[in-house]
Amino acid sequence: MPQLLLATANAHKTQEVSAMLGTEWQVEDLRSIPGMVMPEETGTTFEANAIIKAQAASAARPGLLVLADDSGLEVDILNKEPGVRSARFAGENATDEDNRRALKERLRRVSTNPGQIFPARFRCCLALVRDGEVLHVTHGIIEGRVSTIERGRGGFGYDAMFTPEDYSQTFGELPAEVKNQLSHRAHALESMQKWLQSSPEALMAYAQSALQG
Repeated sequence: MPQLLLATANAHKTQEVSAMLGTEWQVEDLRSIPGMVMPEETGTTFEANAIIKAQAASAARPGLLVLADDSGLEVDILNKEPGVRSARFAGENATDEDNRRALKERLRRVSTNPGQIFPARFRCCLALVRDGEVLHVTHGIIEGRVSTIERGRGGFGYDAMFTPEDYSQTFGELPAEVKNQLSHRAHALESMQKWLQSSPEALMAYAQSALQG
């Protein structure tokens, strides 16, 4: 079984990616590397930050395939913020709750209607790296809307505020198996899986990673 290192310490994200990949892969994350300190995400795009994270994790685990995700929420009325700072919208050490509170405060400044919805989208970029070399990059997007009213206890981040297009339930309300089929991360991962299955370069890395495992 090939190994894949996910360049995150977010258990929710690891669980989500593992569920999407299925039992074919042995997925671990940065919690398996004690003392691992990731570099500052200085990129101005999701792709740049995904590559920064993937290459840093790759240096700590030579020979393994490393997958890094950078994703975030874009709200049109806020000039596409939080964007690349979605995880740090309320500050460098912000919790998910802190970030949601900060987003609601910003939205309330532009509308006093608590039921108003705002066009928004989640974006995701995945970067696959082995021994520091970027093998492939994919992108995913899901359009929808956000509200200052949170609904649901599922998911993480801004999920309880975000309702995907053509749905009436937020990501916080939808079952995980439904979210995992239509989310921005699901779209990016589907593209990555197709590349892994079709590219000779990917198949070689895949085989070497299996030997590592």
